[in-house]
Amino acid sequence: MSVTVRFAPSPTGHIHIGNVRPALFNYLFAKKQGGNFVLRYDDTDVQRSKEEYAVGIAEDLKWLGINPDRVEKQSERFALYDAAAAKLKDAGLLYPCYETPEELERRRNRARALGRPPVYDRAGLKLTDEQIAEYEAEGRKPHWRFKLPNHAENDAFSTVRTEVHWDDVIRGRQTVDLASLSDPVLIRADGTYLYTLPSIVDDADMGITHVIRGEDHIANTGVQIAIFQALGAQVPEFGHHNLLTTASGEGLSKRSGALSIRSLREEGYEPMAVCSLAVLTGTSHAVEPAPTMEALADMLDFSGISKSAAKFDPEDVGHLTAKLVHAMSFADVADRLKADGVEGDDAFWAAVKENCSTVSDAKKWWELIVGSATPDIAEEDKDFITQAKALLPQEPWTEETWGEWTKAVKAETGRKGKGLFMPLRKAITGLAHGPDLKNMLPLIGREKTLDRLS
Repeated sequence: MSVTVRFAPSPTGHIHIGNVRPALFNYLFAKKQGGNFVLRYDDTDVQRSKEEYAVGIAEDLKWLGINPDRVEKQSERFALYDAAAAKLKDAGLLYPCYETPEELERRRNRARALGRPPVYDRAGLKLTDEQIAEYEAEGRKPHWRFKLPNHAENDAFSTVRTEVHWDDVIRGRQTVDLASLSDPVLIRADGTYLYTLPSIVDDADMGITHVIRGEDHIANTGVQIAIFQALGAQVPEFGHHNLLTTASGEGLSKRSGALSIRSLREEGYEPMAVCSLAVLTGTSHAVEPAPTMEALADMLDFSGISKSAAKFDPEDVGHLTAKLVHAMSFADVADRLKADGVEGDDAFWAAVKENCSTVSDAKKWWELIVGSATPDIAEEDKDFITQAKALLPQEPWTEETWGEWTKAVKAETGRKGKGLFMPLRKAITGLAHGPDLKNMLPLIGREKTLDRLS
């Protein structure tokens, strides 16, 4: 069977690392199986959905290295949802309800007070034509609920089996008791669809074979399997992974902008660092930076995903990014350096990359080489610097020049160790730390070095 998966974000904001975790699980799983990945915008909420967010999601996914095989918009597929709703209505499985939110809340409170689960009592199924006419005359519009199969009708003594089972590709055998759930609302009173029905219709129509998502959807899966079956559609396989939280254990929110992919990208982090951390956090695999999506797909093992929440620390993105940057060749970064206005060559990148947390950090070292620096010369080091300046070798300079020069300065002044090297570094670069000066000195050149020593 050919694998087809989907990622269905709502274009109502920027996606964050929590959204990207299921996107990556689906994408890597499909690619590992030689299957297809569908990007499907859940944009049926026409009031909140915006094209700018859809464009932003596409840009973020592309930056991460996720390239969809197919892109769809649910807002262009309403005819399919209308046909499915009509089919369920004709079968008596989608029924109108006229309660207001306030009335429903009062019923739930009453049920809790009586020690009963706050499950909808299917009052909508018992309405007479006269009652419906009265509600319509009041201006009420119905919301529509799906009648769950073999529901116990809130009878505590019922022996009707209402359990749904499936073999979860991540968590193993799962069971949901539909008797503990209210019949789900599929259509709002204003006629708009909630997420459930369009998602099921599209999964069936697009031949989605696996639905991989967060564990917060487990109860929903029991309901959705029932709707798949009511529509006569093939039920996909399901997998539910643990959820990402912040380092402090808080849930991630699109509205708060927490750890948005856009913000991580703007910080200069490497996409494979973000992908590696999003996928490997909360698994039995060591969290290490994968160099490519193919390598990360090889690391993905559903059986190693923990049952507990996975904490995502942005600082770890920085650590993984630095590891990736330090391993990059000049060919890997040449275009990016040029885009940053850095004209350095292979020798420049080799000299500075170990001191770059991100590729963009190279710009400050390039500016130090070709631009000016503010020498930091302590009062007690002035005579020492003057002596060192007089011993500065003639060009051409190589990687051996720094060692030859400092050897001569040591012999002349008697200084050694930190007392020898640190004043020279601070005079030439204005900094106490940085790339090895044996590599930097030939790039800075004799003229600029003399000027800074002065």
